[in-house]
Amino acid sequence: MNDAAAKRYDVAVIGAGMAGMAAALFAAERGLSCVQIGSGGGILFASGLLDLLAVHPVAEHRLWPSPFDALAALAREQPGHPLARVDAASVRTAFQTFVAALTSAGMPYAPLGERNSHVITSIGTVKTSFGVPLTMVAGVEALERRLPCLLVDFRGLREFSARQIVETLAGDWPALRHQHIDFPGFESVPELYAAHLARALENRQTGERTIALIKPMLGEARAVGLPALLGLSRSSEVHAAFELGLGVPVFEIPTMPTSVPGLRLLGALEAAVAARGVTRRQLCSVRALTFEGSVATLELEGAPVAERVQASAVVLATGRFSGRGLTADRQSVRESLLDLPVQQPASREGWHERDFLDPAGHAINRAGLKTDDAWRPLDANGEPAWEKLFAIGSILAEQDWMREKCGSGLAIATAWAATDVIAGSDPQSRKSGKAGG
Repeated sequence: MNDAAAKRYDVAVIGAGMAGMAAALFAAERGLSCVQIGSGGGILFASGLLDLLAVHPVAEHRLWPSPFDALAALAREQPGHPLARVDAASVRTAFQTFVAALTSAGMPYAPLGERNSHVITSIGTVKTSFGVPLTMVAGVEALERRLPCLLVDFRGLREFSARQIVETLAGDWPALRHQHIDFPGFESVPELYAAHLARALENRQTGERTIALIKPMLGEARAVGLPALLGLSRSSEVHAAFELGLGVPVFEIPTMPTSVPGLRLLGALEAAVAARGVTRRQLCSVRALTFEGSVATLELEGAPVAERVQASAVVLATGRFSGRGLTADRQSVRESLLDLPVQQPASREGWHERDFLDPAGHAINRAGLKTDDAWRPLDANGEPAWEKLFAIGSILAEQDWMREKCGSGLAIATAWAATDVIAGSDPQSRKSGKAGG
């Protein structure tokens, strides 16, 4: 490897989870050349729903009908929270841009509006979320109006029980029924997998046979719910065929990870960034990252041939512990690539509360990188580690995205804000290293 052979980009994004994908997408939308390093395996665990902000404060588990009202409260009460540092107009634009890209890649979402939606889960609970795939939208209305509804599952499909959902919701939704049927062509298979069934339903004859089994069971049902397996790359087409064949609205119910909607989401994001000219290094990781003047050099490993790339800006979207953006030993939490300072309790004793189920969560969940107003991570002296190094997503401090139900919102909003700075359209990019949390 040598510097002369290194290809130069405007932006290098390290990480290919939701935040990394959003950053690569937004950079390309702004006309910046971009290389993205990493695999999107974490997205496979996604439900397909795009949470913005549903719970605040966490200790009270207060659910908000409007995520934007929740964001306003968050800004008043926790101004250091990463989501509180992105204005509402930018959040709206970021989500609209993200969803438009998914729609263009074959995974359409319902119009976003101003309110959260309520979606049935595979265990019969109700999840509050913001962005809902079109294949799930009819379930939102059915739940809201408590319509007579039929839920169907398939013998041999593990971790999804229509009967369990009905029994869990029976007290509040008496017009809900369930049926258990064989999946056509898989009658003798003892254990079924959602991805295999989703691919099978892209065959027209299999879809028609499945519709024919369900239709006599409709009775008074005004909508039908199925596990989320109505196709992989052609889900809109399969979903439309089921609605036409059954003559009532049809909705998917998110399944346990790894899920078919997660596969769809990953495929749509990969298609969207590729269509916008992003260079992807999916089988690589960053072995070393160094800075010299206005240029960052990234040494990659894991591909058939080792590679070196250079960039004018670098975005850390490496996630927390599962993404290995953060690691922990018996003494402390560390940032994995550059050993940047991590905001965390002074000692390990402060990581967890005595009650494992403490409603306020644990301090370790809010550990992460501290940044200035321009999303640049700070060094040990409280100054930006490098002029054009940015950190986004769940690696940031002062948020607990799982309990706050804001994982997608955190990823999309901070990716938008950081790429605004990189593109030079944000006046904060001219500020010095003032701490923002």
